[in-house]
Amino acid sequence: MTIDFILPDIGEGIVECELLEWLVSEGDVIEEDQPVAEVMTDKATVQIPAMHSGTVTKLYYKEGDIAAVHAPLFAMETTGGLSTEPTSTADATQEDAVPPHQDDSPAQENLGDQEAVHEDFILPDIGEGIIECEIVKWNVKEGDLIAEDQSVVEVMTDKAVVEIPAKHSGVVGTLYYAQGDIAKVHSPLFSLIRKPETGELKGQESAGSEYCEPLAANQNMCHGKSENNSRDNAPVKDDKWPSGDFEPPVVIPGKVLASPAVRRIAREQSLDLGDIKGTGKKGRILKQDVLAQLTKGAKDSNTPTLKEMPNQPQENDRVKTVKVRGVQAAMAKQMVASVSTIPHFTVSDELVMDNLIALRQRLKPVFEEKGVKLSLMPFFIKALSLALSEFEIINSQLNDDATELRYFYDHNIGFAVDTKIGLLVPNIKQVQQLSIFDIATQMQEIIDEARKGQIASHHLKGGTISISNIGAIGGITATPVINKPEAAIVALGKTQSLPRFTPKGEVVAQQIMMINWSGDHRIIDGATMVKFNNLWMSYLQAPEKMLMHLR
Repeated sequence: MTIDFILPDIGEGIVECELLEWLVSEGDVIEEDQPVAEVMTDKATVQIPAMHSGTVTKLYYKEGDIAAVHAPLFAMETTGGLSTEPTSTADATQEDAVPPHQDDSPAQENLGDQEAVHEDFILPDIGEGIIECEIVKWNVKEGDLIAEDQSVVEVMTDKAVVEIPAKHSGVVGTLYYAQGDIAKVHSPLFSLIRKPETGELKGQESAGSEYCEPLAANQNMCHGKSENNSRDNAPVKDDKWPSGDFEPPVVIPGKVLASPAVRRIAREQSLDLGDIKGTGKKGRILKQDVLAQLTKGAKDSNTPTLKEMPNQPQENDRVKTVKVRGVQAAMAKQMVASVSTIPHFTVSDELVMDNLIALRQRLKPVFEEKGVKLSLMPFFIKALSLALSEFEIINSQLNDDATELRYFYDHNIGFAVDTKIGLLVPNIKQVQQLSIFDIATQMQEIIDEARKGQIASHHLKGGTISISNIGAIGGITATPVINKPEAAIVALGKTQSLPRFTPKGEVVAQQIMMINWSGDHRIIDGATMVKFNNLWMSYLQAPEKMLMHLR
């Protein structure tokens, strides 16, 4: 029976790969799980094993071609159909003669005499919409003995720094990423060598399963116990260069070995990959090879100028280039999405702060007795919730197609926090049900977590409106950008003592704060925003009015 071998998924988001080398030829007899081809993606070089035993009839690609995932890779004539027959006595005898893979590494010795289980730790979901993270710090090293739930690594996402704990006790095998690398969610983070759980190893042996040893190339080379007499006619080619031995470069006429990402960098910098010597496996050109060539070219081009004007600094000496990552990258994307899709309009007004400042001074010692710091923000947040109860449109969100408007019963009010990893906007949930003391307590806890880089992801999701307190730093006015998909945001300026006229025409000093609103003009009109702001400021200028709504 002739079938096509379909190239399977070889990594999250991978849609194509480059065929480096065929490990078989047309007409070869191959066995199930025998490596057939070696392909290269943007992330790693991977060997593709056969799914069935049989004879290779046609190879659909040449070495150096780009193969598409989920497309036929080669055709083969299967032996005896696709059904699996019981192993004969002779085969069973031969199988018993093949010893299982043994690991004599120090990591194996740390686990005692019991056969070890080798497994990859898969990076789990670490936040809604998070698909990658940056390795900030490894808390362990290869060969370390670790306990279950022990912190293994610190990673930074677009929103926070998160510690990843171990799922099992064991010995760390290989760390697949270096500090500063970008790791993908649902991909292997490190390998672990651990003792099998009760019955686990026995079950593996009875099923004839494989023992896998993690390799540095972020893939597994599995040594199965099952052998077949026909192996003599089709030797496995992946053992011709044992692990750790030098592999000579693969020569493909008119082609160089480089991933699509490396080719893109070379194309953008107008570099010929044929002029660059690859230092990777089989002569593969790595990203650092391209960067080294760029550095070398810059030095060569600058040499005459340096000799001519030794004291004149070059342009490259005045420029520092850094990658945009983490929170900064997330903020850049969010701001572009907001200003390009939401028509902003602004409303500004003056807020007289004298009564609110006096109330805070009276309540501050009471809060301190309970271990809570009282700022002005809890009053702003509570007053905002009371005003939202009267103007539901301000607490709504428009969908991407602008065809549906969602009104939120909960007032999840966000506030900006300046942290060591960038600006974060956590939110306090269901403010309509909280007292000012509750709000102050939650704010203090969230700010402490954010500044330590350990804020929980749920604090960063589900906001319905935001406050930015730029006045804490020193700004007076601002035009805040709406935190999409929210409908409004307010920026608070710093409080100033300014002269103002009383109704009797007398000049007095008042504590004045500038209030600056931005609204989504698709759903909020100017009159609505002004009325809403008037109600909100009335609670702040006469804070005793908030007592009317105590329950």
